[in-house]
Amino acid sequence: MASLKKFLKAKGFYKIPLQLTQTNHFELTASINGVTGKFILDTGASNTCVGMDKIEFFEMISETTDIKAAGAGATEMETLISNKNKIQIGNWIKKKQKIVVFDLTHVNQALVAHNALPVDGIIGADILKKGKAIIDYNKKCLYLKK
Repeated sequence: MASLKKFLKAKGFYKIPLQLTQTNHFELTASINGVTGKFILDTGASNTCVGMDKIEFFEMISETTDIKAAGAGATEMETLISNKNKIQIGNWIKKKQKIVVFDLTHVNQALVAHNALPVDGIIGADILKKGKAIIDYNKKCLYLKK
């Protein structure tokens, strides 16, 4: 029987390495609009998002929205929406990606409190669904379909 890596490569998947943090989260490197950042992989997050303080960093154009964000102990957080972003994770690329923007201070404070480094954003289920994601927890890697 072929390895999972060989099987998925033959099926057109890209392999992306993951780093396991002190907080037992997987982190990965991704770029938005050509700018590289550090992201938590979060299967429970419905949308991919970045922190409010990263709008200019990732060269994003955002607009207001009535949608409120909730998660990781915070609720009713104000959000912005940024459309038509190019996101690249390894060799996997998605153009015209919607990204939610909100204050990630509480997330980064929790990470730092547990001896982990802060992140620029979160890769959520929207990207994982589009990429037909497969996570190999044992080998610490993510596979996304071309």
